[in-house]
Amino acid sequence: MEFHIEFVILTKNPVTKLSVNLNKIATLRNARGGQTPNVVQFAIDCQTFGADGITVHPRPDERHITFKDTLEISEIISTEFNIEGYPDSRYFELLKRTNPTQATLVPDGPTVLTSNAGWDVKANKIALSKWIEEIKGLGIRCSLFMEPDHEQIKLAAALGVDRIEFYTGPFAEQFPSNPECIKAYVDACRIAMECGLAINAGHDLSLENLRYFKEHMPQLDEVSIGHALISDALYYGIENTIQLYKRCLV
Repeated sequence: MEFHIEFVILTKNPVTKLSVNLNKIATLRNARGGQTPNVVQFAIDCQTFGADGITVHPRPDERHITFKDTLEISEIISTEFNIEGYPDSRYFELLKRTNPTQATLVPDGPTVLTSNAGWDVKANKIALSKWIEEIKGLGIRCSLFMEPDHEQIKLAAALGVDRIEFYTGPFAEQFPSNPECIKAYVDACRIAMECGLAINAGHDLSLENLRYFKEHMPQLDEVSIGHALISDALYYGIENTIQLYKRCLV
């Protein structure tokens, strides 16, 4: 009698990194002035409590994170540092002075309250090509804030960007009544990976929708979360909240 034994190797989905966006901490500080809460100490604590990275989006009007904040945070980073922003001269000065792990280019100008759209790569091809080349020349990983548009993703890949960050605002808005809206992101993720791009995501991801998003996007490399995470920390505390979010990403 012959026995045939088959060995099956089970592999878990890769763990997605959590980058904590500090904009709302700076907003709270700026409402009163002074240094409470202390943004730099908060960045240190987030890393101590398990965050895989720190994200900031220093806008020209310094409504939350300031130029000075960004410089000071860069000096205490022990994980990854992600600087979001519109690629103007001020943004590039920050990149050169801080040398972050990642630069995430967003298309919104100074009057936009919060990021609300991905890049139109086709319309900005020449400028984006120049900016991406300059960022990569600094030795910094470059990501573009994108919607799940297949044509735009292919164009982004052709420009040599390293990653895209999916703008997940529409997903978060539709999710409670229409979770199937994830399909647009799943299909776009497949296209991006075929183009050799790594995948980030951010905007309105929360404890209510993050696990579902991750389960359908197992290739997700990183999420950047600020508003919902900081809001949850008011109830649960920042250490516990970071762990709650990380459990959604396993």
